[in-house]
Amino acid sequence: MKVVKALEEEKMEREKQEQEQTAENKSGYIRLKKFHFIMLLFFIVFISAGITTVALSFGEEKVVTVSNDREEFTKLYKAFDTLKNGYYKKINEQELINGAINGMVESLDDPYSDYMTKDEAESFHSTISSSFEGIGAEIQEKDGHIMIVSPIKNSPAEKAGLKPNDIILSVDGKSLQGVTSTKAVTMIRGKKGTKVELSIQRPGSDAPITVPIIRDEIPIETVYGEMVDDRIAKVQITSFSTNTTKELTDKLNELKSKGMQGLVLDLRQNPGGLLDQAINISSMFVPKGKIIVKEQDRNGKVKEIASQNDGNPGFPLVVLIDKGSASASEILAAAVKESAGVPLVGEKSFGKGTVQTAADFSDGSNIKYTIAKWLTPNGNWIHKKGIKPDMEVALPEYANLPIINPEKELTLSTSSTEVQTAQKMLKALGYDPGREDGFFDEKTKKAVMSFQTANQLTADGILKGETTLKLMEKIRELINNNDTQLNKAIEVLKEKMK
Repeated sequence: MKVVKALEEEKMEREKQEQEQTAENKSGYIRLKKFHFIMLLFFIVFISAGITTVALSFGEEKVVTVSNDREEFTKLYKAFDTLKNGYYKKINEQELINGAINGMVESLDDPYSDYMTKDEAESFHSTISSSFEGIGAEIQEKDGHIMIVSPIKNSPAEKAGLKPNDIILSVDGKSLQGVTSTKAVTMIRGKKGTKVELSIQRPGSDAPITVPIIRDEIPIETVYGEMVDDRIAKVQITSFSTNTTKELTDKLNELKSKGMQGLVLDLRQNPGGLLDQAINISSMFVPKGKIIVKEQDRNGKVKEIASQNDGNPGFPLVVLIDKGSASASEILAAAVKESAGVPLVGEKSFGKGTVQTAADFSDGSNIKYTIAKWLTPNGNWIHKKGIKPDMEVALPEYANLPIINPEKELTLSTSSTEVQTAQKMLKALGYDPGREDGFFDEKTKKAVMSFQTANQLTADGILKGETTLKLMEKIRELINNNDTQLNKAIEVLKEKMK
């Protein structure tokens, strides 16, 4: 019985242990399940948040949090929002943005930096790459005024008598006071055959005059050349555009075939253009390795650009400059003077010593802005100073006479500065008006009638329309035939050719 009892007690003890073990296992199972459950809850919350974020991101209504990490723009944003929400009229947001950008650029107080709208940018690019329709004059803003740097050769502006430093006061009666040069260009340009009236103030003249000009297509042909005698050629570069280097190369090869042994390079009235073209052309005349131009950045670091070609044209050279020679033409003039010993003849140049580039925006607008100073090979900065020629030669006095408005009638008993100008023109052409004080008397009338008869015009003694235009045309021809600066350049060249 003891054995049976012992066996039963052992069995009971074993069952007790199994129950305890089962309880422990069950307890552990429950603890494990609770842990998994809690983790599952976290996982579900996380996934739900992610799905919500994705749904909101790709849905029609987006939740956007703007982080303004550019504190300097806080004031600008506030000004924009203030006007957008509070101005008494509905505003054009794009115009407001354009105005803000334009204001930034204007605050630089740099006449060569501009913000251009899409249309203005297209006009800017066309000026240096193809033909365009307008009057054909390079302009710039100076001291709040729009000033002519130079008219383009054979353009309506040149034929109308516009000259460097003329100030354009208004276009078709609209004042240009405070207007940017880019905006002024868009106002002056227009379709071929249309008329634009400019109010012009010329330095030295008492009163402004109105100049009507018929717009035309202005081809970007930049190189003109001819033989002036059996051995000497004259080549004029009117601006530095996309194809100027090729045009010049072709023209020089043509003139060489005609016997050219010496060259007068005419940079007068050249307002500049593309820097790379000025460097390429300078390399034709500056020996290889010699400095053409230096660029100085905002930190004072100077980059030297040297001639990459042989720079030995095989013939002597003289360069003509005047107050209409600016920018790229000054780079060329300084390069050949200081690095190749080429003499300069004429008048002091304009004085533009900065380099610009353009940054385009996706909507077609852009910013043209100054990136560096340029220095001559000897390190001179000619900005607002110009380049002084080795031999200063002025044109005759009548070359600087003001324009006469052909729509204004000048007749007996008229007294004005325009009558005075006409009298000086008549005298220069050999038709003596008897006086030059601006009073239109009988002798002045006779001089006008003699001029009209000689040019197959109605001899009524009245200066207006066709008579006025012909008078200014003949003065231009006289200037070209009595070009004192060119004559001096030829004289200097002949000395070099001996």
